Amino acid sequence: MNKGMLIVLSGPSGSGKGTVLSEFLKGEDFKLSISATSRKPRPGDKEGITYFFKTKEEFEKMIDNGEFFEYAKFNGNYYGTPKKYVLDQINNGKNIILEIEVQGAMQVKASVPDAVLIFMTTPDIKVLRKRLEGRQTEPQEVIEQRLKTALEEVEYADCYDYLVINDELEQTVSDLKAVVETAREKTKSNLEFIKKFKGEI
Repeated sequence: MNKGMLIVLSGPSGSGKGTVLSEFLKGEDFKLSISATSRKPRPGDKEGITYFFKTKEEFEKMIDNGEFFEYAKFNGNYYGTPKKYVLDQINNGKNIILEIEVQGAMQVKASVPDAVLIFMTTPDIKVLRKRLEGRQTEPQEVIEQRLKTALEEVEYADCYDYLVINDELEQTVSDLKAVVETAREKTKSNLEFIKKFKGEI
């Protein structure tokens, strides 16, 4: 069985990753990775679908055992990407997308060298500011912090395999599909060459 693809998508808050992904996933054989969390389940949450729910003690033990690609703490609760779940999925031929921060993406690349890293951002910082302010959900100091973080994150863009500029939704979804198809063909041709070289085909 061929391994599935692992795509890692990063980009600044406000770059529209979630909106683009929800459109992209409608017509593709990919699914979003499931995170683990120490927060309590809410109405409608389902174990193994919404999150993998862990106690604080279980989560901290997993951290100590190096079981996460990356993790963070928000509002007193842990959130993280379990290595075993992701690796099991791709080893079983499933295609997985991880939407994670830059530092986490670098950790994934170190563990899974054939992961495809895609960085998504707005055309420039002015557009990003406009989108963040247009949400009207956060105070100005939070927006300024997000913009500062975005300038730090974009420095890592050249560590990624592909760059996708989110200017207009439909075009961005099309661009993302093209990038994934290019990466898929590249992986496929590499696998075929290896088999041919070994005399298996």
